[in-house]
Amino acid sequence: MIEQAGLFERFRALHQREGGFIMPNAWDGASALILKEAGFEALGTSSAAMALAMGRADGKHDLTRAEHIENAKLLIRITGLPVNGDFEDGLGASPDDVAATVEAAIAAGLAGIGIEDTSGDPAEPIRAFDDAVARVRAAARVARGRILLTGRTDNFIQGRPDLEDTIKRLTAFAEAGADVLYAPYPADMDAVRAIVRAVAPKPVNLVVGTMAGTVPWQEVQAAGVKRLSLGAALYTRVMGHLAQGAKELLAGDLAAGAGETPSTSTGAPYRQLSQKMQAAIAARS
Repeated sequence: MIEQAGLFERFRALHQREGGFIMPNAWDGASALILKEAGFEALGTSSAAMALAMGRADGKHDLTRAEHIENAKLLIRITGLPVNGDFEDGLGASPDDVAATVEAAIAAGLAGIGIEDTSGDPAEPIRAFDDAVARVRAAARVARGRILLTGRTDNFIQGRPDLEDTIKRLTAFAEAGADVLYAPYPADMDAVRAIVRAVAPKPVNLVVGTMAGTVPWQEVQAAGVKRLSLGAALYTRVMGHLAQGAKELLAGDLAAGAGETPSTSTGAPYRQLSQKMQAAIAARS
C-alpha cells in the first residue's frame, strides 16, 4: 500500500526544488502510465478531460466527489506517484462540504488538491470574494500538514480579465492557508510575474501558458513559477490524433488510420470539443 503521507512529502518537496517542475495531467490508467514512464515525478487529474471522456460538463457539478476520487485513486494505483486532484470548487454547496472533500482526498491517498472559486452557475460563474475565501479557509483547516492545497481563481478564463482582483483573491487564499496559488491563463508573462511577486514566497502554478500563447519552459522558470500543469492539453492532443485517424480510416487508409504508418495531426481545440459535448448533452436532455 502506498502511504499518503509519503506521497504528500514528495509532492511538497517538488515545490521547493530550484527551477520548479512540470506536472502533466492524466485522465486514465494508460495516460498515467505513459507519463510516469516518460519520467514525470507527479501527476494531476483534469476535471476538463474527465468531463469530456465521460460525456459531462466541466465546472457544472456534473462530476461527483466519488468520481473524482476514484479517478485519482486509479492514477495513484497505476503509478505510485504523487497525484494532485483537480477537484473544481470543492464539490459541495458549503465550506463544510469543501472540508469533507479534502478529508476524502487525503483518505484516498492524494498528495495535493485544488479548490477554485467557480460556482457552477453560468450567470455568476465566479463566487463572491468572501464566499471563495471561506471555502479555501475551510479546506486549509483540514489540509494543513496533510495534503498540499492549491487555491485557484478562474477570473481570466471566465471572462474577467481583472489582474487586481485576481491578485486580491490569490493573496487572500494564501493568507487563508493555501500552499500553492493558481490563476489559469493570465494575459501575459508580465501578469504572471506580478502574481508570483504578490504571493511570494508561496509557489505559483501556471497551466500551459498565458492568453498570449504557450511560453518556453525556461521563461516560465525565470518568472519564478514553481509548477507547470497541462490541464486538458494532452487529452485534446490525443483527441486530435483520433480525429485524424478517423479521417484516414474513412478514406480507406487502414494502415495510417490504425497507426501502423506515420500520420500527422494536431490537437483538437478544447473549446471546440467542449461546445460539441454541450450540444450532445443538450440534445439528449
